[in-house]
Amino acid sequence: MSIVTKTGDKGMTAIMYGRRVSKCHPRVEAYGCVDELNTALGLARATAEHDFIREPLLLIQKDLVSLMGELATAVEDLPRFVKDGYTLVTSQMTHKLDAQVREIEAQSISFKGWATPGGSVNSAALDVARTVCRRAERRVCALQEAEQLHNAEIIIYLNRLADLLWLMARRVETELSRR
Repeated sequence: MSIVTKTGDKGMTAIMYGRRVSKCHPRVEAYGCVDELNTALGLARATAEHDFIREPLLLIQKDLVSLMGELATAVEDLPRFVKDGYTLVTSQMTHKLDAQVREIEAQSISFKGWATPGGSVNSAALDVARTVCRRAERRVCALQEAEQLHNAEIIIYLNRLADLLWLMARRVETELSRR
């Protein structure tokens, strides 16, 4: 089977359960931005020198797959999504991010004022991921404003993730300054 299906050649795409929507539909915009975020996190993970960055990023990437699936499902299909065994974004997922934020904040990380990205390849990759995360958050907010978001926890999760990515970038830079 070829990756080339030609089913999107007229600007339409399939979301979960075979529904077809425009490629510029707010739902597609939202999960597309999260897909970009997942890719940016993959780059940040690939350039990380330390497990304290690599390991949490891999777990977050796995959470984002669930989040994308939820976003790719029309509100009216969510009961089927859950029945089929897919995971919704939960407050427990956000609490894991909160714990990571607290762990980093408890360490001596250094920064003054607004951080300028680029202290290292890895911290810059984390800052790119953070900005992509903020864009994904905005797209999910637009989905909510269009009354097409069932689970507001997704916005909370993305908000917390962006904060965590900023802290991770500063931690990487702090580690480098200690060498």
